[in-house]
Order: sequence, then structure tokens, then C-alpha cells
Amino acid sequence: MAGQRRNLPKPSDMFDRDWEWSELSAFVQDPGPEATMAVVSGRRRQGKSFLLDSIARAAGGFYFCAYEATEAESLRRFGEELALYTGAAAPLRFDRWEQGVDALLALGRDRPVPVVLDEFPYLTRATPALPSILQVAYGPRRPERLESRTRLLLCGSSLAFMGGLLSGTSPLRGRASLELVVQPLDFRQSAAFWGIEEQRLAVLVHSVVGGTPAYRREFVRDDVPAGLRDFDDWVCRTVLSPRCPLYREARYLLADEADLRDRALYHSVLAALASGNATAGGIAGCLERPTSDITHPLTVLQDCGLVRRETDAFRRNRSTYRVAEPLIAFDHAVSRPRLPLLDRGMADQVWDGSRARFLSAVVGPHFEQLCRDWVCHFAGPETFGGMPIDVSYGTVADPAARTSIEVDVVVRGAMGQDVGVLLSVGEAKWDQTMGVGHLERLRHALALLRAKGIDTSHARPACYSGAGFTEELRAAEGRGEVILVDLRRLYEGE
Repeated sequence: MAGQRRNLPKPSDMFDRDWEWSELSAFVQDPGPEATMAVVSGRRRQGKSFLLDSIARAAGGFYFCAYEATEAESLRRFGEELALYTGAAAPLRFDRWEQGVDALLALGRDRPVPVVLDEFPYLTRATPALPSILQVAYGPRRPERLESRTRLLLCGSSLAFMGGLLSGTSPLRGRASLELVVQPLDFRQSAAFWGIEEQRLAVLVHSVVGGTPAYRREFVRDDVPAGLRDFDDWVCRTVLSPRCPLYREARYLLADEADLRDRALYHSVLAALASGNATAGGIAGCLERPTSDITHPLTVLQDCGLVRRETDAFRRNRSTYRVAEPLIAFDHAVSRPRLPLLDRGMADQVWDGSRARFLSAVVGPHFEQLCRDWVCHFAGPETFGGMPIDVSYGTVADPAARTSIEVDVVVRGAMGQDVGVLLSVGEAKWDQTMGVGHLERLRHALALLRAKGIDTSHARPACYSGAGFTEELRAAEGRGEVILVDLRRLYEGE
């Protein structure tokens, strides 16, 4: 479908989102003879509404953004805005959503017309039967659907709710021809969006605000650190300042998930994760609760996109959990423990006492994830001798030393017809110059894996560093003994 038509003109003030715009352009211009449906989701502040409003404007479509209201009020507003769109002399009146949906289908009788129902969860909260109403309206043989080319886009910020629209026994399962998740900007896009060319500064800023576009434009009003020397002051005048909207944002992110009941428990789980408790047992122990009590909160936080579960590459029965949203990790590691001081405007004192923790507990793990992301999205097949497919972390047991070796970046991929080949084991250090000792540690890990019967014949050691490498390690790279990834390669290379 994407190759049949050219993209609609993208607004000049829209940064990137080329792939999302292309997919939406193809959907709304689809010349097919029947009405179709799409589901667009993504956490709040990613630019979904801007994206969908823009695509509706570009294609001459109808955009309706709901808010928390009763069914009657929502239908009244819907009728008023639809009347403005169609040029009706008086507001349109609908007693039931069945009538409103048919009015939307009628818009597409003569041409493909995009119709956006933004903040769809608000409408469904007031009218729980709305997904079933849409199911009936989009029945396979229903004339109103067959005679319409309306391109309906349902959008919402609750990932758990929107994801459930098309899964399991949901009425809309199988009805959507497009499911699009608007993700945060990746770390390279984020650096460009913030206008940061200094790569070390780019990592630090990304460790605080991640790839959420609105945090620059709406929350800090284009206050960008002038350089590394300005980073500390920038933190104090933005994310640690009660006057800045970013100060409370991390605490509001869970509020987007309306189905969460015990929010205190969810915040406690996030705090335990930010404190370094990465396993279910560790989290439960930190909260002094049985593991069964935190299983459901962890699942929900994963569905919300706030927590990421990772499986150990060498011990498949072992998983760890990590905070997926940088702002939450920062908030729990730095802000929440000292909120009374921050509320009194003592950001400088709090930051002086928290900066070391920020670097170790937030930036260090975040840099490891950036390295894994680089392998997934930017490293070329020639880098590892094969196409990376699965990137994770791993733990290698060392029985002789009665310890284990943590491998930060484990790469498996495809070589020819073989899939799942171990391509690389790597170590990532944010603030440490890496040397031959790190290479020897990786070689020892590979030897231990071989002793366990794992094929390591294609595996190459890799070192990822935010501080650089010794001359000896650079020489080893020249002999093809190790892959080295510094900040420049992370942001510019393959």
C-alpha cells in the first residue's frame, strides 16, 4: 500500500516522524472501496495528536479530540464539531454513538476521508459499549461500510488500553488494517532534536528526558544546555526546579493509565527498580512483600511501556526488569528521596549530593541500553559478521572463581542460513577508559561459554565506552581482536 501513492506533504515544523507519516499517508489515501480502521497509540507527549491532526488537515479530514466527559456531553461536542467540518447550518444532534459512527462513515461516500477520534479511551470510559458499536458498524457485509471510504483512526495514550483493543476477545480484534505505535525519538534523533552536537552531553540529557519531544518544546521551553559545563545548572533550573513542569512530570506518567488502582504500589515498584533491585525477588524483598504481590504490577508496568523485561541470554529462566522511561529513573534516583528540600528551592544542594548517584545508578545503566539500541538499529552486518537479531544482556557463571561475569551486550543474529548464532559479547563503561583488562575479561567469558558447550566460534568481543580506550586496546582493534564503540561511533557510525 505504501508504494502505491506518494506521501502527503509533511508540515515543515514536524521533526522527523518520516516513517510514521509515510504509514499514515498510505492509510488515509488508500483507494480501496471499503471503510477501514487504524489504531494509533503511544505514551503521552510523543506528538501523536500533532501527527494525526496534521494528517487529517493534509487530507481534508475530520479530527475530534475527546476529553473526560459524560456520553451526552461527548456526543454534543462531537455533533458541534462535525457540523463545523461539514458546513451544516446547525449543530448535529446524536442520541447514540451508533448514529455518530454512521455519520462518520457517510463522510467517505465520495472519496477516502481520514477521521480521527483522539483520546479514544475517554469516549470508551463514558460509553463502554463503543468498541462493540464500532464492531457492528464495521460488519463485513454492512452496506454503510461497503459504500464508505472513511479511514477511521482511533488514538489514545493508554498503551495497555489501546493494545487491548485488538487483542484477545476484544470486539475490534481483526477489524484494524493498521496498528501504529508512536515511539519516543531514538537517542540519535533526540540529539538532533535538542540541537546537541556534543555527544557526551547528548547522553547526559537523554539520561534525564529520554526521547520525548514535548519535554523540550513545552516543558523547558527550548532551554537547552549550552555545553557540558552548563549541564549541572540546566538540571537545577529544569527537572529539579518546582517552577518547571518537568519537575512533576514523572509522577504524572502513571496517571495516564486509568486502570491502575493502587498507584502507591506501582510507584514503590518503580522506586525499588531505580534502587538497583532488578529481579522480581529483589523487588519483593525491597518492598517486604511476597513475590506474588508484585507480579501483576510488573506486568502492568510493562504493558504501559514504563518497565522493560529482559531475559538473560545464557540463563533463559532468569529475567531482570529495568525502568524504561529515563525521566522516571531520574525521578526515583534523584528527586523523590529529597522532595521536601526541592520543594523549598534547594536544587543546588540536592544536586551536589545526588550527582554521583545519578552517574552510577542512572547514566551507567542508561548507557548500556544505548549500546544495545545501537546494535539493534545502527550497527551494520559487517560489524559483527552477521545481521544482529536479538540483543540482550547475559550472566556467565565462573565456578572456579565462585562468581559470575556480567555481559552488558550479548548479540545473536544470522549468518547465512544460520539463525541464533552468537555474534558478540560486550562490556559497556560510561565513565571509564577501557583497556586490555576488559578484553581479557570478555575472552574469559567466551572460554567459560565454550566449556558449557556454547558455540563461540563466530563471537567477537566488543567494548563500548563513553570515556575512550587505551592505546593497547586500540592496537588490538587494529589486529581484529576486538570491536570498539566510542561515543562518535555510537552517534555517527555503524
